[in-house]
Amino acid sequence: MNAWRRLLLAVVCGVAVASIYAAQPVLEPMGRDLGLPAERTGWIVATGQFGYLAGLLLLVPLGDVVDRRRLIAVHLTITAAGMTLTGSASAAWVAFAGLATAGAFAVVVQTTVAYAASVSPAAERGRNIGVVTSGVVVGILGARVVTGTLAEVWGWRSVYAVLAVLSLGLAALVLVALPSEERPGPTARYGQLVVSLGGLFGQRLFLTRGLIAFFLFASFGTLWSGLSLPLADTPWQLSESQIGLFGIAGLAGALGAARAGRWADAGRAAPVTGLALILLIVSWAAIARLPWSLWLLIAGIVVLDFAVQAVHVSNQHLLTAAHPDRVSSVIGGYMVFYSLGSALGAAATTATFTACGWAGSSLLGAGFAACALAVWATDRRPPARTGHVVYCRSCRCCCSTSTTPSSTATRPSAPPSPPSSPSTACPPPTWHR
Repeated sequence: MNAWRRLLLAVVCGVAVASIYAAQPVLEPMGRDLGLPAERTGWIVATGQFGYLAGLLLLVPLGDVVDRRRLIAVHLTITAAGMTLTGSASAAWVAFAGLATAGAFAVVVQTTVAYAASVSPAAERGRNIGVVTSGVVVGILGARVVTGTLAEVWGWRSVYAVLAVLSLGLAALVLVALPSEERPGPTARYGQLVVSLGGLFGQRLFLTRGLIAFFLFASFGTLWSGLSLPLADTPWQLSESQIGLFGIAGLAGALGAARAGRWADAGRAAPVTGLALILLIVSWAAIARLPWSLWLLIAGIVVLDFAVQAVHVSNQHLLTAAHPDRVSSVIGGYMVFYSLGSALGAAATTATFTACGWAGSSLLGAGFAACALAVWATDRRPPARTGHVVYCRSCRCCCSTSTTPSSTATRPSAPPSPPSSPSTACPPPTWHR
C-alpha cells in the first residue's frame, strides 16, 4: 500500500470518528437551539455513542461478507446524511435521529482498518494499521480544536455541514483511488458472523487484548472527558477555544506512536504493550500537576497519547493477524471494549472530580492504566508455537510455520511449511503472538 492510500484511509477514519465527538465542544449552543435543558445536553453525545455500539455489533461484520471498498463508500454516504439531518434539525428528536444514524455508520472506521489489514502484505500490516489508526486519534483530538473555531465563526450547524461535505467527498475518492480486495476463499454468511462474535469472548488472545483496551481507553477517557473542568476553574480559567488547543499536544503524542506498527511487524507487539502501559501510568504523575504547571500537563498529554496509540496499534495487529478470515468482525468485537472503556472513563471522571478534585481524577486514570498493565502481566506465559506469523530479521520478510494446535495462535498468512524443513534462506524464526 502506497503512502497516498494510507493517508486517504487515515483521513476517512479521522472524519468518521469526528462525527461522534464533534458535539462535545458545542453542547451548550446545541442544547439551547434545540430546546434541551442543561442537564439533558449530555444525551447529545450519548446518542452518537449508542449508535456506534449498535454499528459495531450489526454493521461491522458486513465487512467480512461484501467488498469493503464499496462498503466504506456506502457508510460514508449514510454518515453524511446523518450529519446533514443533525445540522438542519429544528427539534431535538430530529437531531437525535441524525446523531444516532451518523454514530452507527461511523463504524466505517473499523471497516477501513480491516481493509488496510487485508490488502497489506504480512511484513507491512502493522505499519499500515498504525498509520491508518492514527487518523482515529487525530479525529478525536482534532475535532476539539477545529469544532470550536468553526462554531465561533459560523455557529455549531456549520460543523455538521463541513463533516457532511467531507464524508461525501471521501466516499467518491475511496471508489476511485482504492483497489478492490482479493478474498482468499468463500465468505461466511452475515448471520453466522454476528453470532460468532460471542465465541470470540472465549478466546484468550481476544479477551486479553480486549480487557487491555477496556482499561486503556477508560484511562484515555478520564483525561479527555474531564480535562476541561480544572482548566476552566481557578487558577487557570481558560476559555473553551484555549482548552481545545491542548488537543494539539495529544496529536503530537499520537502521531509519534506511528512507528508502533513497525515494532509490531518485527514481533515486538507484546513488549511494546508492556512498556507503553508503564509510560501511561507515569504520564499521570505529570498530568496530576495540572493545578501548578501547564507545561507538565502538556508533557503528560504527549506521553499519554503516545502510549495509548502504541498499545491500540499493537492490539489490532495481533488480532488481525490471528483472524485473517474475519478481520472486520474481530475488530468490531474488539472496539466494543474501546467504547465501553471510553464511556466508563467519561462517566467516572466527572463524578470523581466533583468529589475529590483533579488529584482524584488523576489517581483514577492511573488506576485504570495499572489495571491494563496487570492484565498484560498475567498473560506473559510463552505462546504455543502454532501457525504463528514470524519475522525474519535477515531477509526482512514474514514467514509462517506450524506445530501444535492452539486457540490463541496466529493463523499463517501463507501455507505452512513443515517444521522439520526450515527455509535455507532464513535463520531460525522469531516467534510472537
